[in-house]
Amino acid sequence: MMPNFSRIAVLDIGKTNAKVVVLDGATGAEVAVAKTPNTVLRNGPYPHYDIDRLWSFTLNALRSFAKEPGFDAISITTHGASAALLDKTGNLAMPVLDYEHEYPADICEAYARLRPAFEETFSPHQTMGLNIGAQLHYQMTAFPEDFAKVATIVTYPQYWTARLTGVASNEVTSLGCHTDLWNPRESRYSSLVDTLGIGDLMAPIRSAFDSLGPVLPHIAEAIGLTGEIPVYCGIHDSNASLLPHLIDRAAPFSVVSTGTWVINFGVGGDLAHLDPKRDALANVDAYGRAVPSSRFMGGREFETISGEIGNVDGKAVASAIEQVVAKGMMLLPNVVSGSGPFPGQCARWVNAQDASGTERYAALCLYLALMNQACLDLIGAQGPIIVEGPFALNDTYLMLLTALTSRDVIAIPGSTGTSQGAALLTGIKPPAGAERRVPASAIPGLETYRQAWHAAVA
Repeated sequence: MMPNFSRIAVLDIGKTNAKVVVLDGATGAEVAVAKTPNTVLRNGPYPHYDIDRLWSFTLNALRSFAKEPGFDAISITTHGASAALLDKTGNLAMPVLDYEHEYPADICEAYARLRPAFEETFSPHQTMGLNIGAQLHYQMTAFPEDFAKVATIVTYPQYWTARLTGVASNEVTSLGCHTDLWNPRESRYSSLVDTLGIGDLMAPIRSAFDSLGPVLPHIAEAIGLTGEIPVYCGIHDSNASLLPHLIDRAAPFSVVSTGTWVINFGVGGDLAHLDPKRDALANVDAYGRAVPSSRFMGGREFETISGEIGNVDGKAVASAIEQVVAKGMMLLPNVVSGSGPFPGQCARWVNAQDASGTERYAALCLYLALMNQACLDLIGAQGPIIVEGPFALNDTYLMLLTALTSRDVIAIPGSTGTSQGAALLTGIKPPAGAERRVPASAIPGLETYRQAWHAAVA
């Protein structure tokens, strides 16, 4: 018999911010939330996440929410590209490495000779530490004495589950997101695990839907819990956004999960035509199935350029779109280097002399929609496009994505897509969400602009 939880607390750690959200088990509505920046510390052996601060924030939020509104289960979701290295006592043997840290060239070159072929892992080569395999190789190569203390390796959501329950585990959505560690066709670890000699260190694999145990007694007492509260294994955040649609939507369809990253899932597609040189890859969903995917760091790019532009008049953006298209004003990739469908490009403006802030904002939205269309094309995405997260509130981007793709675009507003998906691990049913179908728009000259944009990129 499936559990019937009235409220679920979700620890949701994104690359930029972390939050604890309490969701109503019947409606999926957010009834309480606490947020904090996810800071990176620069001391120690390498840049790393402030785990002590995140843990203190989590306990304080859970303590507050235990009193009001209350919760009877806990689930976890975090960003990918991170793993925690535990010593034999279950504490961190090494800090949790920030995946944006750049490694020395000789270590990168040595790892490139070790990593499996794309055809085995469907994990493209990434810069920095975006392949967890590269992180582990760097840590064991640069800090062998510290790495010798490692007894267990867990993926990042499962670090927090282990801290709450004492049960160490790994889970496939985090193992399968461009780590180099997973073979998605055969649903097993890749050859890299043996190459690095870490097979005995990898924690047991558990389903994202597993309840791993109650909150440890001393933590429950500190939080103020009066009964046993189960903690669920946890899930990679983009796959958390995908999960509600897998439950109640028929393939094919696409999900665009937006945040710091814009992750695109082509549900119902195949892996045959993925181009690893353009950041196309396979993710693995909560049921262990490979899903064609692509991505770019769209949220970070939007924050960067919109921060430079400053405030704009939202009502004037729609008319500015036609002006920008007419004069061929463009923002070209990449605002953030190291990922996305157009590798090796460096951002530049075209025909932007004396442009107003509103025009630059309109060109930024065109850039995001064009990048997103390119990502969807790379994975052969079909069917309606579901947009979740912050971009679901950007009417200009949504209108342009609809016009460029000539497909149905469905916006799901709100910022709890990842939190709601993680809550579903507890067995509750997906709530009836507030979906908004974006009306089709005809923008004069848009197709000519699109072709000119791609020609300028090429």
